[in-house]
Amino acid sequence: MPDKAAKVRLCVPDDLSPGTVVSPSREQAHYLFNVMRLAPGDSLLLFNGRDGEWRAEVAEATRKGGALACVERTREQTRPHDLLLLFAPVKKARTDFIVEKACELGCAALRPVFTRRTNAERLRTDRLRAHMIEAAEQCGFLTIPELQPPERLDRVLDAWDPSRRLMFCDERRNAPPAAKALAGLAPPPGAPIDPWAVLIGPEGGFDETEAARLRAAPQVKAVSLGPRVLRADTAAVAALTVWQTVLGDWSGIEGTMG
Repeated sequence: MPDKAAKVRLCVPDDLSPGTVVSPSREQAHYLFNVMRLAPGDSLLLFNGRDGEWRAEVAEATRKGGALACVERTREQTRPHDLLLLFAPVKKARTDFIVEKACELGCAALRPVFTRRTNAERLRTDRLRAHMIEAAEQCGFLTIPELQPPERLDRVLDAWDPSRRLMFCDERRNAPPAAKALAGLAPPPGAPIDPWAVLIGPEGGFDETEAARLRAAPQVKAVSLGPRVLRADTAAVAALTVWQTVLGDWSGIEGTMG
């Protein structure tokens, strides 16, 4: 008898509903049928960021394609909190790490920002999107975060939405600890959580002019990530972990999640 347990989770562009038949891409077919050795009758999970998560069965398996038939919805669609990660690109492997972990940690959107001290090669947005999709498939996320176009930090701040708070990870030692600072901004019970952003700087830190502008902005909360200097990729994980623990989907706060 074929194994009915779902071994694989796959992101697809197709609309999903009972009886829908999905044709995997050539790369997906190779992964499903040559790497994971799925065969007709085997189950897998499909999601598209719109219709929830669905159990599907392999209806046909070939070397270059195949057919996946939707059977039943296993989870309704949910949306993450409106959390945006702004990060200065660093070396390629470390930028890939930031993007993957931001997805695993529940960001709704990511935006690369170029600061005065950013020193990184040209970004390949297709590569970053591929890493986000793979991370979402692995971690059970129902949404692929939006990858916003890269922009200079000063231009991003010029156009800043005043309704969105910004957690600025400040290297200055006199900024309050992140968890304590965020706890003071938690909404009353039952109230929605404001849109937020987290800003991580480049290798070498922010230019003092940039840092001064951030500290002076009314929507910005400057915070410390502890007594040690963290690499940019470590800082991203630390900051997002603190935010999710105090305000986000690890906190137990019943906020608006879309």
